Amino acid sequence: MLETMKGRSMKKAYVIGTADTKGPELAFVRDLISKTGLETVLVNVGTRGGEDAADITAAEVAASHPSGPSAVFVNDRGEAVMAMSDALLRFIQDRDDVGGVISLGGSGGSSLVAPAMQALEVGIPKVLVSTLASGDVSAFVGASDVNIFHPVTDVQGLNRVSRQLLGNAAHALAGMMNYTVPVSVDDRRALVLSMFGVTTPAVQSMVGALEDEFDCLVFHATGTGGRAMELLVDQGSISGVLDITTTEVCDMIVGGVLCAGEDRFDSIARSQVPYVGSCGALDMVNFWGRSTVPEQFNERNLYVHNAQITLMRTTAEECQKIGTWIGNKLNKCDGDVRFLIPLKGVSALDIEGGPFWDPAANDALFSALRDTVQQNEKRKLIELDLHINDPAFAAAAVAEFKAIDK
Repeated sequence: MLETMKGRSMKKAYVIGTADTKGPELAFVRDLISKTGLETVLVNVGTRGGEDAADITAAEVAASHPSGPSAVFVNDRGEAVMAMSDALLRFIQDRDDVGGVISLGGSGGSSLVAPAMQALEVGIPKVLVSTLASGDVSAFVGASDVNIFHPVTDVQGLNRVSRQLLGNAAHALAGMMNYTVPVSVDDRRALVLSMFGVTTPAVQSMVGALEDEFDCLVFHATGTGGRAMELLVDQGSISGVLDITTTEVCDMIVGGVLCAGEDRFDSIARSQVPYVGSCGALDMVNFWGRSTVPEQFNERNLYVHNAQITLMRTTAEECQKIGTWIGNKLNKCDGDVRFLIPLKGVSALDIEGGPFWDPAANDALFSALRDTVQQNEKRKLIELDLHINDPAFAAAAVAEFKAIDK
């Protein structure tokens, strides 16, 4: 049952955009939100005027830039947009009354506001109306919970289409702010786990063994999933990590489409949260449909997972690089770390008789980890003569986590 926020101390809906070019549209959205009973704040981030329409002017936002307003109001448009984006990011983080944010614009406006939205805590409503919403929106969403609406027409003027769709977006934000899920009374500590379809049995077994004691948050290892998982670790609300599926590293090193970036594992080093990791799906690189696989990989061991995803088996050379990269990351972690090596296979496809069964590649991976990881009392490799989806492997991972959970 949803619980209304009316009657309680409500925070404000921030309507953010370039009022120099989107003034009427921003005002239209603001007025619709106001009619639902929410207090609104219209923030101008335009660098060429529009101040009269705003509750908070672009000059006020620009004052948050480390180098001051002069760094924002420059002649080069691209430079001005990037500087204003930096200023807005800092400005929004200093506000304590943000209950939700909505913005609307094209490529420039979306790029300007998205970083500030991403910096807000997960759960704060965020709506981005963007003309780029039907394409690759990963840069706008990142690892956050930004909701993107496609306006169909350009955000340029109010007409029979834009009024309807901007209105839908405005009311979506108002609905999220006016009605909230009841505050959780769950007193279990939060635990994050990484999973792929090919490691699902392992992770499900771990969740089953831990869910009485922990609130288990499972993240899909799709690049954004790994980043989102580490974002929560950085926010300080996570008590432990079971990073069973580290496959995103393969995509970063080989050039797949589900890369989590160079800073994968860094939140573990920063937080020193209890960590149990493994080699889940390090046998594969991800591409979209079969036709998208780069030509240089056409003769490789490819597996069509479905119409949208094609998997490519990692080679011994690639596995050596992957193991070395992960090992170097683990060496930067001073908290309790256990990294489990499943000697009989790292995914549902990497099993004797399976399409990705390649003992030589796995040997290269495991040897690189052994050679690179600097083991000590707190940082250990645990080798198990098991397949990653063997129930005994899940039991071992749970046991290792409980041993370091303090």
